[in-house]
Amino acid sequence: MNTVKHLKGLSWQLLRKRPFLLKAAPYFPAVIAASWMGTYLDLYFVGRNLYEFPLRPFPDIFPINVAFTLFVLPLFTGLFLFLMNKMRKWGRAFFILFVSLIMPVVEKASELWGLFKHSNGWNHGYSFFGYYLFLVLIWGIFKRSKEK
Repeated sequence: MNTVKHLKGLSWQLLRKRPFLLKAAPYFPAVIAASWMGTYLDLYFVGRNLYEFPLRPFPDIFPINVAFTLFVLPLFTGLFLFLMNKMRKWGRAFFILFVSLIMPVVEKASELWGLFKHSNGWNHGYSFFGYYLFLVLIWGIFKRSKEK
């Protein structure tokens, strides 16, 4: 009877670990939460007529820009979390503050490009506080998922 023995000098493992998937696993809950929160917040604010998306895919079906909430927001959230994970405590605080300060400027630029339109009652200070809370919450979800 012949038996097969593993070679002792064999350098590869039979079941290789997937280092990318293991490193990316803590990002998934936070990225999914960001996408869902972004979608529901957009639905809420569009429903209250506080802003609208003039250019969006499937305008007859969706009142919001689903390309943004399903692709752009998760991509930027993953990048945000990756950068935050490399920083120290004070760097994280200033980075969240910086991103929150930049978002009203980005919104105004997107209005000029015709991608976004706010109502007259909208104050861009709302965007600063909203994005600040959003980013702190997403960072908290990431930290929790990373602990487990």
